[in-house]
Formats: sequence, C-alpha cells, structure tokens
Amino acid sequence: MGSEAAKGIGSIEARRPGLPATTLAVAPAVPADAATVVDVIAEAFLNDPTWSWAVPDPVARRRWWTHWIDGALRYPWTLRTEGFETVSVWIPPSGTELSADGEQRLPGLLQELVGSRASEVAELLRRFDEAHPRDEPHYYLSLLGTRDEHRGRGLGMALLKENLARIDAERMPAYLESSNPGNNHRYESLGFLSVVSFRAPGDGPVVTGMWRTRR
Repeated sequence: MGSEAAKGIGSIEARRPGLPATTLAVAPAVPADAATVVDVIAEAFLNDPTWSWAVPDPVARRRWWTHWIDGALRYPWTLRTEGFETVSVWIPPSGTELSADGEQRLPGLLQELVGSRASEVAELLRRFDEAHPRDEPHYYLSLLGTRDEHRGRGLGMALLKENLARIDAERMPAYLESSNPGNNHRYESLGFLSVVSFRAPGDGPVVTGMWRTRR
C-alpha cells in the first residue's frame, strides 16, 4: 500500500543566511545508494543520546545502520535530496523494517556489535516495538538525518515537510520515534503529537513516540 507516491521527484528550498534560496530535488534512494544513505545517517546520529547508549562504538553503529537501511531500501520510501544533503527513511503501511532474513540475523548482529549488552539492547528494541501503534495503517519514519556540513539550513525539516505532503495526498497518518528530546519541538511544528514515551533499560535515555493524524 502507498509505495507509488514516493516514485515521483519533488523539491525543497535550501537557504543559507545572506544567500538566495536554491532548490534541491527530492527523489527515492535505490539499493545502490545504501552506503551513501548510511554515511548520512551515521554522521547525523553520531551523538544521538539513545543510539549512542545502545551501540557506543561509532564503527559498530555504522554496521547497525547498514542493517536497518538495507531493510528499508526494499521500498521506494527512502527519500533523499539530489546531493544526499539530507535523507529520510520511511516504512510504508504494508511494509516491515526488516526482511525475514534480516530479522533472523538481528540477534547475532547484536551479539557481534555490543557483546554482553545484547540483551539490554534487545530489550530497548522490544520497547520500541511495544510502543509502536498497531490500530491504524500508517507511514513510519524510521530515520531522518542531515550531513553536518548542511545543518542549520532547515533541510531536514524541509525534507520531512515534503515527505508529509506525499503522505497527505494519500490521506494517511504518520508515526515516528524521537530518540533525542531536543528534536521534539521540530516534529511538533509539522503536526506530530507525543503519544507515548519510554526509557532505555537501566534508566537510560527517553524516547518519545509521536503521531500525526491523516490530513
């Protein structure tokens, strides 16, 4: 359901103080773009409180992102600007984050990446899953990130706004988890409301689940 809308090319405006706005095309990433998408997400989430807690080693965390992004790229809903300045990783209503093979490999990957903490991180994933709404089909924003050199231009929120216009055209709701409370107000500005929150194990970082109703 809903994968057709992502196939078209859209655009966002990029701004720098004192310079004219420029237009960046937005289009779906393809499996061949996986390494570049991972680069953007790994850079954007380098200091994220939740994922730094879960997988502290940045090299290991890059492998973590590779696993999830490979799963998402089964659908045409990983959207990126033309120069990969910013990317968003969506799962459509009929989709799953991982393939059956990806799910099977997850416990072993956790053991490789975090060793004795694998059960703690698995519990964090269980809490993500438990909080995720199930009552209504929706688009799920798994990841959103902007390269460091392009931060401060509003590109991430501009990309998200463009993506939501695609979703609104299908009259579908959307859901995301904010793994950094400092970003909550940005999502609220685009119509997301906090509906659930939970902590990582051991009084770890707080994650906020946010829902945006159909338009």
